[in-house]
Amino acid sequence: MKAHGGVPTKNRLRILAIGGVFALAAALLAATSPLSRPTAAQSPQNGSSQSSASPTPSGQAEKSSDVDSRGNKGIDAPGGNGDVPRFKVGTNEVNVVFTVTDKHGKRVTDLKQNDFRFVDDNKPPAEIRSFHAETNLPLQVGLLIDASSSVRDRFKFEQESAIEFLNQTVRRGYDQAFVVGFDVTPEVTQDFTDDTERLAHGVNELRPGGGTAMFDALYFACRDKLLKKPQNGPTRRAIVLLSDGEDNQSHVTREEAIEMAQRAEAIVYAISTNVSATKGGGDKVLQRIADATGGRAFFPFQIREVANAFADIQEELRSQYAVSYKPADFRADGHYRTIEIVASDRKNFRVRARRGYYAPGQ
Repeated sequence: MKAHGGVPTKNRLRILAIGGVFALAAALLAATSPLSRPTAAQSPQNGSSQSSASPTPSGQAEKSSDVDSRGNKGIDAPGGNGDVPRFKVGTNEVNVVFTVTDKHGKRVTDLKQNDFRFVDDNKPPAEIRSFHAETNLPLQVGLLIDASSSVRDRFKFEQESAIEFLNQTVRRGYDQAFVVGFDVTPEVTQDFTDDTERLAHGVNELRPGGGTAMFDALYFACRDKLLKKPQNGPTRRAIVLLSDGEDNQSHVTREEAIEMAQRAEAIVYAISTNVSATKGGGDKVLQRIADATGGRAFFPFQIREVANAFADIQEELRSQYAVSYKPADFRADGHYRTIEIVASDRKNFRVRARRGYYAPGQ
């Protein structure tokens, strides 16, 4: 029996069936293509859970993800519709890593729980669950290097110092680190690894040039790297930020970047690349970020002091205390809760810790 056009009916039905299979396959490929996926996550608003959208900062246009030849995404401005790292509702245990120094700035590592007073949202914790003078917790470290044209003069030396820091800090099979270079957009040149050779290669791939979007880079590193990295037990998270602090391209604000670092429970250590003999506005920005996250800012005006700053950070990461407690009157309402840790001997000891955290949202 023949169909119209001389093609047998049985063969014509077989052709139609094959064509339908190809059409279905094409539709599935289109649905899973990166071009059809939503952009990356938005910034949460202050006092809201991370599943809530935040508007783009006033006077700034939204910025879509930039994807380079390695498949690395840049940061999206608040207001996107992608996946957001979420907190478990009902979590009521707070973990804080902190550093203690004496009045001369020397680290103190032999104090006990009773040597401190802990306050959460203006109230003592309901219960202290653990306290350790930890020097050996696994590390998750992000190295953020300003690759804008403003740091060109001593860029090579800073690369070498950063590589030495990673070699001294990252232990195979125990710690993890990643490398992000940034000018106008952040670029992951090496993802999480415990291989220091690969990390060194990631640092050496960086080339200076372009504007500076430091807040975007910090926001991206905390949200898209640290918050999305699984933790198998207690882990110490830190960001080491090399920059002059002069931001002229970011789509998120300084405070939004700080908020994301606090959500990631990341301590930020800032090393200024300012080569002038005096602290500028960018240095004050770096100091603000470090203070808010319990970190420390370094201002090595002499190039040889850069290596010393890295050495101090490496030592401090192994010389900190860790406390875990249950807050009193805890509510999963998404609000910011303050943290205060004070040494009993306030005259001789100074505590440096993050200043607060965001409760999970409903």
